[in-house]
Amino acid sequence: MSSAPFDWIDDEARRRAGAGLVRNLRPRPAETGPLDLASNDYLGLTRHPRITEAAAEAARRWGAGSTGSRLVTGSTALHAELESELAHFCGFEAALVFSSGYAANLAALTALTGPGALIVSDAGNHASIVDGCRLSRAGTAVVPHADPDAVRKALDGHPGRALAVTDSVFSVDGDAAPLTALAGACRETGAALLVDDAHGLGVLGEGGRGALAAAGLAGADDVVATVTLSKSLGSQGGAVLGPARVIDHLVNTARTFIFDTGLAPAAAGAALAGLRLLRDEPHRADRARAVAAELYERLTRAGLTAVRPDAAVVSVRAPSAHQAVTWAADCRAAGLAVGCFRPPSVPDGVSRLRLTARADLTERQITTAVATVVDTAPRAAG
Repeated sequence: MSSAPFDWIDDEARRRAGAGLVRNLRPRPAETGPLDLASNDYLGLTRHPRITEAAAEAARRWGAGSTGSRLVTGSTALHAELESELAHFCGFEAALVFSSGYAANLAALTALTGPGALIVSDAGNHASIVDGCRLSRAGTAVVPHADPDAVRKALDGHPGRALAVTDSVFSVDGDAAPLTALAGACRETGAALLVDDAHGLGVLGEGGRGALAAAGLAGADDVVATVTLSKSLGSQGGAVLGPARVIDHLVNTARTFIFDTGLAPAAAGAALAGLRLLRDEPHRADRARAVAAELYERLTRAGLTAVRPDAAVVSVRAPSAHQAVTWAADCRAAGLAVGCFRPPSVPDGVSRLRLTARADLTERQITTAVATVVDTAPRAAG
C-alpha cells in the first residue's frame, strides 16, 4: 500500500532537526521587546515618527493597497516621486520600484540576460541572486568569493551578452565586494556589472548614498544596481537603478514588475520619508559604521572570532549549527535579539551569529549587547 503523498516531509523534518537546521517563526511584540541587533534597521528609522506618519498619511490618501500591477492601477504619484528621488540620491539616471528587493533582483537578472547570455556570480551572493540566475535561462558561472581575476577569466572569450553580479556588502560576514576591480574586469571583457546594494544603501558612501557611489561607479552606463527599501530606509520594497534605457527595458520585460501587484502606498510613502530623512541627517550612515566597528573591537578583545565589518554587519563564528541556535536563544533569554545563520544560508557551511549595528544604539546598549554575547558564548566559540 503506497504512503501518503506528503510523508516525505516528515523525513525531511527529522533530517533538519538532526542537523540543527530547524527554523521557526517568532512573532515579535508591537511594544518594545529585546534589544534588537537582529533586524536590518541600520539607521533606526522603522519606528521614527517621520516614517510612520508618512506611511499612515499615504494609506489614508491612496488606500491600504496599490490595487493592481504597476502597469495597470498600481502606480501612484508616490511611486514616481520615490523613483525620481532615489535615482538622484544614489547618482543614477533612473529607478524602478518593486514590491521587494528579491523581486528587483529577479527582474534585473532575468530581463538583462536570457538564453545564450552568461552570468558570472560570486559564490557568496544572496539567495535572490542565485534564484535570478536560475530563472534567467542564461549560462551561469559561479566564481570564488570576491575574486575579480576569476570573474575576468570566466567572462573572457564569451561571444554574447554577459553580466557579472555581486552583492556590494555580503549579508553573512559583512565584507564588501571589490567593486572597482570587478568593474575593471567587466570593462575589459565588454560585460555589464550588476550590484545588489541592499546592505550598502544608507551605510556606505557620502551620506549613505551606497557602495557604488563610494566606488565612483554610480551612474555609469554599464552598471546597474538593485537596492532594498526595507533596511536603511525603514520601509519595505526594492528598486533597480541604472541607465534610463535599462529601466525602460525592465518596465516592458521584467515579469516580477509586469505581473506583480505594486508596492503598497504606505510602504512607498515610508521609504520616501526615510530617504528624505537620510538626506537631512547624513551622519546616521557614519554612526552605523562606527557602531559596527565598536561591536567588532569589543567582541574580538573578549576572545570571540568575528569578521571585521565593512558596513553594518558583524559576524561572530559559532562552533556548530546546534551551538549557534543555543547561543542565539540564550542571548534572547537574556534580552538581546541576534541573527543566527546556518547552512544553507551560509555558503561556507560555518554557522555564526550575525549582529547588525544600528545608528540609534547608545553606548550603554552597545555595552549590554557585547556583554550578553560574550557571557552566553559556547566555550569553544573563542
